[in-house]
Amino acid sequence: MLPLTVVTESKTGFRLSPWRLAAAMVSRQWRWATLLVLAGMLVLARLGIWQLDRLEQRRARNAQTAQQLALPPLPLTGDPLPADLESLKLRQASARGTFDFGHQIVLKLQNWNDASVPDSLGAPVQAVGVDVITPLVIAGTSKAVLVNRGWLPEAEASPERLAAYNQPSGEVTVVGRIALSQKPPRGPAPPPATPQQAWYRVDIEAIQPQMPYELLPIYLVQSPDGAEPGTLPYRRTIEVDLSEGRHMGYAIQWFAFSLLLGGGYVYYISQHTKTAGTSEREGKK
Repeated sequence: MLPLTVVTESKTGFRLSPWRLAAAMVSRQWRWATLLVLAGMLVLARLGIWQLDRLEQRRARNAQTAQQLALPPLPLTGDPLPADLESLKLRQASARGTFDFGHQIVLKLQNWNDASVPDSLGAPVQAVGVDVITPLVIAGTSKAVLVNRGWLPEAEASPERLAAYNQPSGEVTVVGRIALSQKPPRGPAPPPATPQQAWYRVDIEAIQPQMPYELLPIYLVQSPDGAEPGTLPYRRTIEVDLSEGRHMGYAIQWFAFSLLLGGGYVYYISQHTKTAGTSEREGKK
């Protein structure tokens, strides 16, 4: 028969068996605390699993983005685009047509990452300016695609100064990355009552009523390739983050918190039970 003694005292002092520790944790005194600790451990572990799920989602998104970046340029000819416009995001595309400078607009409050480059007047470029958005009427069609031609300082954004940056007339081929229409965070906004030149986002649906042709539901960010360095407008480079972020570190952190909570609770119960057991034995002497 197995011995029933679970609490002993050795030369090194009181020794607590795992069975007595487990019994103490589910005793009337500690059962609710044990349940709360277990619930806390489960919540913390679930947060760790959630971070691992987010890591897998990010890896899948990065793989899709890398695939998009590697695809050959998509010719924009005015033909219908796929219904899933998300599948076109960041893909390189090309379009041939004529810029319509009479209907171009600017995006306000746009930052530039190099304020040390002088503008055409020799003054330092301000960090905040505008992006120039010009419709490109696609050759042989009655459709156009908006093109982000680059950044200008705010001082160059007036219609009179802006005209100095219009490219020569005639057909041109534009190469860039596809970007999606920028919707307002609170849902679609009604188009302005009168045409306006200054906007805060490329909301193609809202811009459409002031254009004399149909706009494609996407726009192009013109590639800096081929642009003369230091020449306004400064063309944008789309920065793509393919890193995995901090999800793995956060997952390890949540799992560690879960283990620390459980381990700390077990240690506390064991110390409390040892103290109670020692006091009880000394009282019997």
